[in-house]
Amino acid sequence: MNLFNSNVANALLFFVLSGVSGLLLGPVVIPRLRQLKFGQAIREEGPQSHLQKTGTPTMGGLIFMVAFLIPIAFSLTFEWQQTSYVALAVLCFGAIGFLDDYLKVVKKHNEGLKAKQKFGLQFILAVAFTAYGAIWGTDIVVPFVHGTVDIGWVYYPLAIIMYVAIDNAVNLTDGLDGLAATVTLIVSIFFLVMGFVQENTVVILTASAMSGGLLAYLRYNWHPAKVFMGDTGSLALGGYVGAMAIMLKMPLFIPLFGLIYFIETLSVMIQVGVYKRTKKRVFKMAPIHHHFEMVGWNEVQIVTRFSALTILMCLISYFIYQ
Repeated sequence: MNLFNSNVANALLFFVLSGVSGLLLGPVVIPRLRQLKFGQAIREEGPQSHLQKTGTPTMGGLIFMVAFLIPIAFSLTFEWQQTSYVALAVLCFGAIGFLDDYLKVVKKHNEGLKAKQKFGLQFILAVAFTAYGAIWGTDIVVPFVHGTVDIGWVYYPLAIIMYVAIDNAVNLTDGLDGLAATVTLIVSIFFLVMGFVQENTVVILTASAMSGGLLAYLRYNWHPAKVFMGDTGSLALGGYVGAMAIMLKMPLFIPLFGLIYFIETLSVMIQVGVYKRTKKRVFKMAPIHHHFEMVGWNEVQIVTRFSALTILMCLISYFIYQ
């Protein structure tokens, strides 16, 4: 679907179509998840305020995933290789999350997929999408360097690590009402802007579709959340961020515009590493959004402040790119 000659008009069309689809899907999907008893289990060792969320429907990431795919399905005839690249990344990484959620919620396996199983599946997909993405070249944008730099074989391990890391990082960020969705919405708008800067129509359309879907999803996920995205949604968003970074040739910028993802992951690594050595905790709880809960910030404050930092880092990324 590329009805207009103007990328702005097409972006608006995709945004509205995805957004309206997401708003309509919510009242259909959420009661169905509740009917199927796909309720979220809350860890007892987590913040006590979260215990009241027990039973809230999960796997709600299906709302923005389907909303995203509706306009994308109509555009597959336009630059179908690049468009399908992003769509498949969302679907395939989301499928890992769906399997994990299914085992936890339906089969009552408390841990879902084991860490090695999840990592193994993510690694296989990372290799596949890295090889697929390499058909558009192994050159990337390096901060503060004009133009792109062909990094040759280094591209492959870099992209594979990037995919696995960002997928798990977005997953860790999904711990508060609206947090992962809001941060990724801002990142998606950044992708949209960069699509216009690079005159990449596929990036413009896919970013518009995901932005509309996430904004609609937040209607149901903002505090107090009526639904959680589950690993289905968070791993799908990780695949989306990774694929878009490849499309824009900006994997090295992820620690900048995705600073919140990076901080969340680093906080867990620090907490686990220090505790194993000293039996002491650096943070009251990890990931770090729970630490801020424990010191008195409420969920809306944390989401708002993390979002403000993401906006700032996206602006810095834009100016560094320019």
